[in-house]
Amino acid sequence: MGSGNWRSELRSESFAREAESEPETGTLSIVVLGASGDLAKKKTFPALFNLYRQGFLQPSEVHIFGYARTKISDDELRNRIRGYLIHGKGDSPEHPEAVSKFLQLIKYISGSYDTEEGFRLLDKEIYAHEVSRNSLEGTSRRLFYLALPPSVYPSVCKMIGTCCMNKSDLGGWTRIVVEKPFGKDLETAEKLSTQIGQLFEEQQIYRIDHYLGKELVQNLLVLRFANRFFLPLWNRDNIDNVQIVFREDFGTDGRGGYFDQYGIIRDIIQNHLLQVLCLVAMEKPISLKPEHIRDEKVKVLQSVLEIKDEEVVLGQYEGYTDDETVPDNSNTPTFATVVLRIHNERWEGVPFILKAGKALNSRKAEIRVQFKDVPGDIFKCKKQGRNEFVIRLQPLEAMYMKLTVKQPGLEMHTVQSELDLSYMQRYQGVVIPEACERLILDTIRGDQQHFVRRDELKAAWEIFTPLLHRIDRGELKPSPYKPGSRGPVEADELLEKAGYVQTHGYIWIPPTL
Repeated sequence: MGSGNWRSELRSESFAREAESEPETGTLSIVVLGASGDLAKKKTFPALFNLYRQGFLQPSEVHIFGYARTKISDDELRNRIRGYLIHGKGDSPEHPEAVSKFLQLIKYISGSYDTEEGFRLLDKEIYAHEVSRNSLEGTSRRLFYLALPPSVYPSVCKMIGTCCMNKSDLGGWTRIVVEKPFGKDLETAEKLSTQIGQLFEEQQIYRIDHYLGKELVQNLLVLRFANRFFLPLWNRDNIDNVQIVFREDFGTDGRGGYFDQYGIIRDIIQNHLLQVLCLVAMEKPISLKPEHIRDEKVKVLQSVLEIKDEEVVLGQYEGYTDDETVPDNSNTPTFATVVLRIHNERWEGVPFILKAGKALNSRKAEIRVQFKDVPGDIFKCKKQGRNEFVIRLQPLEAMYMKLTVKQPGLEMHTVQSELDLSYMQRYQGVVIPEACERLILDTIRGDQQHFVRRDELKAAWEIFTPLLHRIDRGELKPSPYKPGSRGPVEADELLEKAGYVQTHGYIWIPPTL
């Protein structure tokens, strides 16, 4: 049967059933490609479920399609997903019932990623859903989430473009969400962008970076541009250095073969931490329109100077190459500290220190803005440390300002303390959404503010590609460090050389309820 015939028959049957009712418009079909994989099970489907529970996905208009090569039934996919939904956040007596209702919205289609047969079947199932809801042609919305390795993006996008596009003349749309990594260097990223760009318009492409969906990252623009006391301080006259840190207390955990292809710079620094840097360093946009915000981020990236080898420290934890999937002579860094310098009026001379590592002594991600010393130190408290504004992204989301105060008592002694906004204490009972939830909702709403634009991606790769090629050629070697340590000692030496002053004798203790 030709595609025109089955479409006509489905339409006729639907209108016969719904002749007495008003037609609904704007059905939403969400397609998770790679539905049987870990990313989809652990992140994508739980995010969709939480949006469903909160009422952002209405069962009357949304249907979810899983697509992958694995030959399984609808119920088998639902059972694979169920375990990741049952023990979700905010569990309640209604939770199991909500899980069951959500799972009934999911239909599974099996097919390859590079032939039309499976995608024609997928299109037929999506169209049947649209017709069953009596959605006016041209109003339906189709969201394709590629929970897949980048190597198959071009073929999958081609199949979507050939087989699964909807008419969108009455407000409907087709959008795709692509996961990182977006290439391995400037050349491969541009090639991938060109391949996808030939099939979709830029406004249809959502390059997802999960860090941009984190609650505290989302708060950065509000902090900077809605608070009067930050505006005059946020510049080279007052800030000595900025650290953006990502630490994990475990190694590659069975992902050694994958990780070894990329390394810590490609995996964390070039995307996640660089995106955070943009929000810390950008100028105030003229409005909150996504393009105005992304314009300012691109300006920051284009102002970053070439990275100097003497401002880079690489490390590899001892035992990394014991993983049988990792070559014995691997030069891949599992730790890196990189100093970036921004050549503009606001930030000239201020080092931005990006640091990321695996198998370290703690797990956290934070932004640490260190201010310059107080001139004329009459209290002789310089040795205690500087003022710092710390934004802890994970875990235990918080913002606190380290400042010097008088120690209680009869003597005039100073001590470091903090002004603290800890989210668990201040916002009791508020469930902080996962980054993936927020970003999927933004995609449905058509808000690209928290997604990476093509010229932004290119500018980011231009910064790091020369350094990455020197590492790939073996010109820069990682230093060994012990698992559970702070990383290579050279990294602390680089921090000191860059101007960071470590505080001794002070530890931030998260408040308890």
